[in-house]
Amino acid sequence: MAHQPIQGFSKLNKQKKIEWLVETYLDNNQQYIDILQQYWNTDADLQKLHEEFSENTISNFYMPYGIAPNFFINGELKAIPMAVEESSVVAAASKAAKFWLDKGGFKTTIINEKKLGHTHFTFSGESVKLQSFFNHHLRTQLLEDTQEITKNMRNRGGGILDIELVDKTAEMENYYQLKASFNTKDSMGANFINSCLEQFGKTLKREIEASEKFSAEEKQSLRVIMNILSNFTPDCIVRAEVSCKIEDLIDDSGIAPEEFAWKFKQAVRIAEIEPYRATTHNKGIMNGVDAVVIATGNDFRATEACAHTYAAKDGKYSSLTHCSTDNGIFRFWIDLPISVGVVGGLTNLHPLVKFSLALLGKPSASELMGIIAVSGLAQNFAALRSLVTTGIQKGHMKMHLFNILNQMKATEAEKEYFVQYFKDKTVSHHEVINELNRLRTQS
Repeated sequence: MAHQPIQGFSKLNKQKKIEWLVETYLDNNQQYIDILQQYWNTDADLQKLHEEFSENTISNFYMPYGIAPNFFINGELKAIPMAVEESSVVAAASKAAKFWLDKGGFKTTIINEKKLGHTHFTFSGESVKLQSFFNHHLRTQLLEDTQEITKNMRNRGGGILDIELVDKTAEMENYYQLKASFNTKDSMGANFINSCLEQFGKTLKREIEASEKFSAEEKQSLRVIMNILSNFTPDCIVRAEVSCKIEDLIDDSGIAPEEFAWKFKQAVRIAEIEPYRATTHNKGIMNGVDAVVIATGNDFRATEACAHTYAAKDGKYSSLTHCSTDNGIFRFWIDLPISVGVVGGLTNLHPLVKFSLALLGKPSASELMGIIAVSGLAQNFAALRSLVTTGIQKGHMKMHLFNILNQMKATEAEKEYFVQYFKDKTVSHHEVINELNRLRTQS
């Protein structure tokens, strides 16, 4: 039977939403209602808080919330919170933190904190005339009309940094932008930026229509299309890096330091020139980045979009990390474009987000940028270290072992047995199943 559309779904209470879903799509199976309800928080107020984060909420979707300790960053020891479901991410980050603990740790530098937004519009009049009008009048008026919006941000040391008129007519007929840069201090600033841009659109239209410099035809040709921030922030950049003497790169796999440094650098270089490798390489970086972004209540989708755009900024998708081995010094670093906040959004609402920020010492937005970049760099170091020594599967499959055992409803005794069984073996799904069946048959 074909399903019918529902009217007013958002107006139903939670229970009614669930009843309709289970009746319509799940054959009235009670087990699905039980699944949803078992993830409700027993604290009614806390559950209500979570439900109001989004729309049409019927339950909570849990992710593991772990801690990667021993990160020595800019002379301070940090324990980094990570919300991630993928096996081995927290373990790999922790292992990398431990490796660099006695080698000076991680260092971060804020290169810039500029964020961008645009008023996109079309205009069929003379470009030179529009540019002159912008330079001699419009730019000043745009700043003046947003004074009230930017007041509080300016008091905190932020605000609008610059506004440019960008002629894009060579790429699209009659297309122009008002390109604005902002400093939003400790907030991610999306609402602030968009409010400024929407005022830009109104001011642009009003001032062009009121000006005697433009003909009636030119005024009529002006059409504001949209006003929106950009999640590509190539001038909001943090660098995280590690370095040490090559001779200090002693790895427990037994590989010589010089061989390790050479292979590691080659692995990074391959990711710089080969997009197939760069994609997986950068995905590993984002394992570490996203986990901290989520744990601190920030927007991991914006972070992902920005990072991958930045990786392709030179016309070819490439590695976000880089490595050098000059004058006997091994150096590994990442320049990460990232826009995050520590005020606003979920930061003042979600209890675990508040815990994460407190755990990190209530960092400023720029300090959090550094911590997130460090997590990405550590994740990449751990992955490349495995790839050029023992191979990626040895560590990854050991973490995956418990997923397999949980799927097979293994007892605690069986789990302990398998930890020992695979101590000197490579884990495979096939081997786990065979050995578990043999063990149970024998029992």
